[in-house]
Amino acid sequence: MRALVGSGEVDLTRPLGDDGLFGPKSAAWRVHGDFTAMMIGGISALLLQMLHPAALAGVWDHSGFRDDRHGRLKRTARFIAMTTFGSTEQARAAIAQVRRIHDRVGGTLPDGTRYSANDPALLTWVHVAEVDSFLRAYLRYRDPQMSIADQERYLAETTTVAEALGATEVPRSRSQIDAYYARVRPDLRADHRMREVATALLAPGEDKATTSAMNLAAAAAVDLLPPWAQALHGRSLPAYARPAVRLGANGMGGVLRWALRA
Repeated sequence: MRALVGSGEVDLTRPLGDDGLFGPKSAAWRVHGDFTAMMIGGISALLLQMLHPAALAGVWDHSGFRDDRHGRLKRTARFIAMTTFGSTEQARAAIAQVRRIHDRVGGTLPDGTRYSANDPALLTWVHVAEVDSFLRAYLRYRDPQMSIADQERYLAETTTVAEALGATEVPRSRSQIDAYYARVRPDLRADHRMREVATALLAPGEDKATTSAMNLAAAAAVDLLPPWAQALHGRSLPAYARPAVRLGANGMGGVLRWALRA
């Protein structure tokens, strides 16, 4: 499973006295340190992000995601690992690299509207969809008792990376995220391109070792989406299936935590 997201490929050694952007006592370390919640939350975040026409266009026009799903997941996981657990220098270098990539990502939407990956509003959307999904996955599959204060601390902490990438007016609390979604939802769309990318994302694994885990994670990721996002995707789990998926994902989480510690 480490190979699936490339988590074993990054050297996160920090100089003595350098806690990076957050540090071991941060809420970001706590949330981002749970492999299962991050895997399920990460897939759910991508499903949410692609509902924005400009975010989808960036993937459609500039990414090999449809043919390299695991490559995209690995690159995202490495970025989160470096900005969360790496040294300050590593984190800043990772952010600078993404900004350079964003300089080359832009184009025209089907309706003729121009888009750019450097658009502050688009960067805010991508960030909110991501951290909201990570946090909801952590609450469901790791620690449902996480205090509201710690949840708010997580959201406030992670604005550091979003703003460094160029996002503006970034929500810093649960209530601000709820209000943000209410404002943005009229701009979200579902079309044949979104459905094709979603199908590629949720496809079974390429080998027996990952197929079962990916199928379970994909089902849990769909189940994690807000109801309005499930409706736009036209994907939801039947009520009778949800307990089994959540139980299975919790069981997978326990096994993975044991395996990764070992």
